Amino acid sequence: MEVKIYTDGAARGNPDGPGGYGAVLTYLDASGKLYKKEISAGYRKTTNNRMELMAVIRSLQELTRPCQVELYSDSKYVVDAFNQNWIGSWQKKGWKKSDGKPVKNTDLWQELLQAMAPHQVKFIWVKGHDGHVMNERCDELATSAADGDHLLEDT
Repeated sequence: MEVKIYTDGAARGNPDGPGGYGAVLTYLDASGKLYKKEISAGYRKTTNNRMELMAVIRSLQELTRPCQVELYSDSKYVVDAFNQNWIGSWQKKGWKKSDGKPVKNTDLWQELLQAMAPHQVKFIWVKGHDGHVMNERCDELATSAADGDHLLEDT
């Protein structure tokens, strides 16, 4: 099963302001019928990077069986972590960066690895705010969630 996922995160007053994530999951079945699902949530105090990660995590958690995933994100932080294998290096070094400092958001990186485990995920970077229809939709979802009334706690 091949799925395309588009994600974005947003934060107001980054760091530690309200934030949100948005994602669009698409699947084209064998008959050519397109299925689309949108997800989003907002948080009281968070960062943009945490919301970028949450968008990817929650999207992958929506999948009910192993999939081949093309995941599109405008976050170099997320995409490069996998495409440049920063994640493997961080794990080998006990979640420390090359400068010896701790990796930020380790809790979410570990949750993301767990969410990815049943799937084959290819990360693809898209330029944000550049007219990419799905990226723009994800941005709308993320910013609307950040500006919403029912904000969650980012623990």
